[in-house]
Amino acid sequence: MITTLDQIVERVKGKATKRLAVAIAEDPHTIEAVGRAVKEKLVHATLTGDEKAIKKVADEAKIDPNIFEIVHEPDKAKALSLAIAKVRSGEADFLMKGLLDSSLYIRGIIDKEKGLLPPGKLLSHVTVIQAPAWKKLIICGDVAVIPAPDLEAKIAILNYAIGVAHKLEIEKPKAVLLSAVEKVNPKMPSTTESAIIAKMADRGQIKGAIVDGPLALDVAFSAESAKIKGLVSPVAGDADILIFPSIEAGNIFFKACTYLAKAELGAVVAGATCPCVLTSRGDSEDTKFYSIALASLLT
Repeated sequence: MITTLDQIVERVKGKATKRLAVAIAEDPHTIEAVGRAVKEKLVHATLTGDEKAIKKVADEAKIDPNIFEIVHEPDKAKALSLAIAKVRSGEADFLMKGLLDSSLYIRGIIDKEKGLLPPGKLLSHVTVIQAPAWKKLIICGDVAVIPAPDLEAKIAILNYAIGVAHKLEIEKPKAVLLSAVEKVNPKMPSTTESAIIAKMADRGQIKGAIVDGPLALDVAFSAESAKIKGLVSPVAGDADILIFPSIEAGNIFFKACTYLAKAELGAVVAGATCPCVLTSRGDSEDTKFYSIALASLLT
């Protein structure tokens, strides 16, 4: 079982080198992360965007721009389309966002004619967090794409997270459907939806994981909390997967982990024809590097 982000990197190094297309690769952290991934032989990289700006950033970061294939296109929308086209044509294995707004990136992926989203599929964000206080990786969904997931969306989010867990060699991940309380309360939709999904898992409608909910966050990480509350749960104190009731809850959790607990993470968008790296423009080089490694593992 993979329990650290560095182990993901090591697994990827043992595989064939993947081909990465980066849209608008004009910011330092993206260039640094992609340069590191190329040097460590995780990927071959094609960068789209303004060639002069890319080379300037690379020079300032003391990275040889010749290690990349650069496709010059100063228009951001066209540069994104070129990167997506690389994936659609089979010239690249996966996609990464550079210096552009996340909404534009998502819009390009879901474009019905030129995008990467198969008909009927839902796009969802999967974050893998390494928190110093926890014994293993935490797989989270959705913290960045789906604002208010309904029951159907939560099932899709859970299934994507289970798929990532299996790629991390977790044979039977323990998934927690989060809410503020453990009792079903019709006035709190997250509790009823969590109970429905947990029962679906019990009856084999969701496979590949041990699923329980609704549960509060403390129960996910503390068997003692479950005992004090009088709860018996197969996932208590041993969570691998967290499914959040809303984007606000997920976003606050992962940013609290990052800024207050000094957690590291990798993040991708699932549901498209390939993993699509989606990090914030302000994310660190490490976060973007680990996201590249995660996407490579999932490809």
